[in-house]
Amino acid sequence: MTRDGVAQATTRVIVAEADVSLSVFHYCFASKQDLLEAVIDTIMEHSSARAMAMITPAAADQAIRAAFQAYWDHVVAAPEEHLLTYELTQYALRTPGFDAIARRQYGRYVRAILSFLDQLAGSLEVEIRTPADVLARYVASLLDGLTLNYLLLGDTEGAQAVLDTAADHVIAQVSSPRSTTAPQS
Repeated sequence: MTRDGVAQATTRVIVAEADVSLSVFHYCFASKQDLLEAVIDTIMEHSSARAMAMITPAAADQAIRAAFQAYWDHVVAAPEEHLLTYELTQYALRTPGFDAIARRQYGRYVRAILSFLDQLAGSLEVEIRTPADVLARYVASLLDGLTLNYLLLGDTEGAQAVLDTAADHVIAQVSSPRSTTAPQS
């Protein structure tokens, strides 16, 4: 699919390239919808695992910047995967009965960001100023738009500047570590 697109990825083409029988394909995937969901899950795992690994006992701003950069490094290294995610979204939205795949895809983006924010707040004992669900949708929208813009324009330097600005916006929504001692008078 990353090479030829969703429309060209028929079950017959897939089994021929994988050198397996059609019955093996149907043993693994009950439907094309199951296959598309597995593709989305795999791509999500590639990019979200890197971002989650950036939460270390460092400052929150460093963790946020590192997570944004980890995601971005994956976009630059595997643009064909990210292009496929847009194609999968469009395909799912235009194919009767498949729209749930697109909703699940974008829901998973938001859940991955929520998980990052939860771990950030717990590990580094910071508070998120904006409701986490709103901030997660904001980040998902920013990264989605930036990724599509990069895939269209290929402007690496400009995209990096936007990524840095987006990280600044998210960092502004995080308060400093919670104090465990009473303020001194």
